[in-house]
Amino acid sequence: MFSGIAGMVSKTTVAPLDRVKILLQAQNKHHESHGVIGGIRHIVKTESFLALYKGNGAQMVRIFPYAASQFTAFEIYKRYLNGIFGSEYHVDKFLAGAGAGLTAVALTYPLDTIRARLAFQIKGEHVYTGIAHAATTIFKEEGGTRALYRGFVPTLMGMVPYAGLSFYCFEYLKFGCMKYMPWLTCKPCSKNTGGLVLTVPAKLLCGGLAGAVAQSISYPLDVTRRRMQLAMLNPQTEKFGNSMILTLKLIYQNNGIVKGLYRGMSINYMRATPMVAVSFSTYELCKQLLNLDTGLKV
Repeated sequence: MFSGIAGMVSKTTVAPLDRVKILLQAQNKHHESHGVIGGIRHIVKTESFLALYKGNGAQMVRIFPYAASQFTAFEIYKRYLNGIFGSEYHVDKFLAGAGAGLTAVALTYPLDTIRARLAFQIKGEHVYTGIAHAATTIFKEEGGTRALYRGFVPTLMGMVPYAGLSFYCFEYLKFGCMKYMPWLTCKPCSKNTGGLVLTVPAKLLCGGLAGAVAQSISYPLDVTRRRMQLAMLNPQTEKFGNSMILTLKLIYQNNGIVKGLYRGMSINYMRATPMVAVSFSTYELCKQLLNLDTGLKV
């Protein structure tokens, strides 16, 4: 449960940046010339302040089972992989994180598609009235279950480096802080085990750095996913929904690397870094509050 809460807290924190990112990634015609600040101002001016949170309802429905299954799967995979590859390079953390990400996204992907569709809508151009209407419309008009999973392949491919590196970097940084800087980054565990736990600022720093590294590697596949999810909203962009390879090729040909495959990357750093930081920190804090974290001895 606490892992689901961690995900909801982190996603709500960055929901306005998340919506602007979706609009930029998919080249929304109303935001073609906007950056982060310009996009936020335009949404507030033309729609409303609450419009910054458009699609967040679907995000909350999705993120609780997503985060819960991801963190739970990570703990399970980590336990089974522990020691197989040795402890020096933390390979088990990367594989456990990648497996956890794949598990979570497979279970909740249709809700991510619905949420993207809702967030992409501009006032006066609404196609969907809510979560249920979006789900039934996509299912009936675009090809059933397959339509709800459009963009699933690049998501899976991007999830391996993203989730794997997120968990790997966080665990690696956490271990490094406890081993080399315990006087600065740690405090004694509340349970009398002789172990140490990270302070809240250290948790946020480790989580933020982990998120930044992971996003830098996997971002082009995230852009590809969004273009495929939103392709059917406009006849001019339907060609982006056919295949991952074709979509990647079209994005590169039309807009290049910086303005295409990495479009919206600056705002992604602004949203992903605090999001992952808050998510990992909330998760670790909840474990400590429930006495499920006995601290690490180094």
